[in-house]
Amino acid sequence: MGKLCKGGCMIGPSILNSDLSRLAEECQRMLDAGADYLHLDVMDGHFVPNLTFGAPVVQSLRDKFPGVLFEVHMMVSNPEQWIDDMSKAGADVYTFHLEASENPTQTIEKIRSKGMLAGCGIKPKTAVEPLDDLAPSLDVLLVMTVEPGFGGQSFMSDMMSKVRYLRERHPDANIEVDGGLSPKTIETAAEAGANFIVSGSAVVKSSDPKSVISELRGVVNKYRKVNQAES
Repeated sequence: MGKLCKGGCMIGPSILNSDLSRLAEECQRMLDAGADYLHLDVMDGHFVPNLTFGAPVVQSLRDKFPGVLFEVHMMVSNPEQWIDDMSKAGADVYTFHLEASENPTQTIEKIRSKGMLAGCGIKPKTAVEPLDDLAPSLDVLLVMTVEPGFGGQSFMSDMMSKVRYLRERHPDANIEVDGGLSPKTIETAAEAGANFIVSGSAVVKSSDPKSVISELRGVVNKYRKVNQAES
């Protein structure tokens, strides 16, 4: 398993934005550019309209990249159903959506029982307080900054109030933002307190992903130092 850096900056390219006919090569390109983890978007066509890939693809990538941290972002209607499969496939962090789970505490317990770290995310229209309640039992708190299911959407800066709310209450938490993150929007996210950055097109489609990842990391680290000094 790759290492989860609690409270530190981690950049995770969303590989769904890559050339899927060359998935392993694209993942290697991201890792060579300095990615800290790979963000794997799993969509079931029910929780979100789109359909992507499942455990077999994760397993294939795990065989190629045995030491890399894999986060599976489960945009699925019944997240409990896939915990066993993703654990066997080699996922490290299993991030489900609060809206999809009838009993998120049990879901978290099951994730942990299968040897994975637990993440939970909320859509833009979901209140932050229920995620705050779960925070002590989570390894990753995900605030979506676009509506999940499709790439290429604009960053929703009004979601930063949720990030600030969580950061104020959980200074050492891993707060992840996903959707529209780029050099143009990273300042807003980092200032609010995000330290896990999922970036799709801005990194994956770049001719120089290393420089993009470096820029994202630099901004996050700058604000982490500021926020730590103020706390």
